[in-house]
Amino acid sequence: MNIVECRDVRKIYRQGKVEVYALRGVDLSIEEGGFLALAGPSGSGKTTLLNIIGGLDYADAGSISVNGNQIDRMNQTELANLRLHNIGFVFQAYNLIPVLSALENVEFVMLLQGVSPTERRSRATAILDDVGLDGLYHRRPAELSGGQQQRVAVARAIVSNPSIVLADEPTANLDSKSGEGLLEMMREMNEKKGVTFIFSTHDKMVMDFARRLVQIRDGLVAEDQVKE
Repeated sequence: MNIVECRDVRKIYRQGKVEVYALRGVDLSIEEGGFLALAGPSGSGKTTLLNIIGGLDYADAGSISVNGNQIDRMNQTELANLRLHNIGFVFQAYNLIPVLSALENVEFVMLLQGVSPTERRSRATAILDDVGLDGLYHRRPAELSGGQQQRVAVARAIVSNPSIVLADEPTANLDSKSGEGLLEMMREMNEKKGVTFIFSTHDKMVMDFARRLVQIRDGLVAEDQVKE
């Protein structure tokens, strides 16, 4: 079953009288449980495509289905609800809330979902243990290393049991050892929990970890390789 379907997706950014064609007609299907990297140089359109799949940006043309929802027909409220219950995000800059502890950051999405305090605490501590942060529950982001902050971000992304996790350059601010550990952890969660992971990256290590590599160039799918 395909969890993402993109058909002739196009996006144009306008800067005054200048038009920048970010996506020129992307066709892409992504299977449920996939571990896929969208790769390409800066300006290729990979992050734009990731943002459109996540409902953070609108396409100018084409159709996009995510987890059976035709998101190009949704309004902002409907998209926000889809993101809250179906999609986890891991950002390059971590995007943790600085005044909250690691535990509170992980609990935050569940708070928005209306999960009870007892269940929130139980699930958040369990996932922090899974990502190797037991004993660091009460540290704020400034008291954690970059690799630890990104692990908190991954824990936050998956604790609400989303169908898809979208990760934009998740290793960009990490050293190679931390980046490799993070990718191994995400691959293990993909295999154990069946969560679909989609990365936007130009990091060769992420490309090597991915089971499917989609090269984006000049706003189009240039190559699509499924690894053995």
